[in-house]
Amino acid sequence: MAKAAVLGKTTKADLPKELFAEPFHHSLVDEAARADLASRRQGSASTLTRGEVAMTGAKAWRQKGTGRARVGALSSPTRFGGGVAFGPKPRHYTVKVNRKARRKALRSALSVHAERESIAMLDASAFETPSTKTAAEALDKWGAKRSTLIVLAPEEGGAAKSFRNIPRVEVAEATRHRPPGAQRLHLPNGAVLAWEGAADLALIDHLLGR
Repeated sequence: MAKAAVLGKTTKADLPKELFAEPFHHSLVDEAARADLASRRQGSASTLTRGEVAMTGAKAWRQKGTGRARVGALSSPTRFGGGVAFGPKPRHYTVKVNRKARRKALRSALSVHAERESIAMLDASAFETPSTKTAAEALDKWGAKRSTLIVLAPEEGGAAKSFRNIPRVEVAEATRHRPPGAQRLHLPNGAVLAWEGAADLALIDHLLGR
């Protein structure tokens, strides 16, 4: 059974094999990460076509007799102030990933973290009284020099306040569908249990720090 360090302690905690013993599936992790990134896009970019711009419909000059090239509507995309040809319109970028594939991708990413020992357990009860100094010292002692994600249960507000102001540290709830990415991960027992029993989870974006 995989083990993980406990933040602020010298002991190690057992990681459930249901979450941390999955072989790495590159295609599933890539698919889930790309779908998660795509779903964050607003899709609100919009441009005006030649039929939508505020432009006169009159001919710029007469067809013959001027010596100039013939011209039609001034709203043509080739003219200044004209419409945009093939420009973006509001759309959604959501890509469906099957539930089983999402779960397997998440387990795969978590298993890689466990294998490279970039995951640690957190005793959130030690931070019932918020203390950023204590939290920073615990991270430094563990050697978290890169971006770190602290995943907490919704009721662990004291720990959230302790870690949220530390540089390169992000705090997310275990029930969130899209926590931010990180190269190191901290999980309390409550978060592991919440993930283990969740009915629908999306992949942690860039969990592998790619």
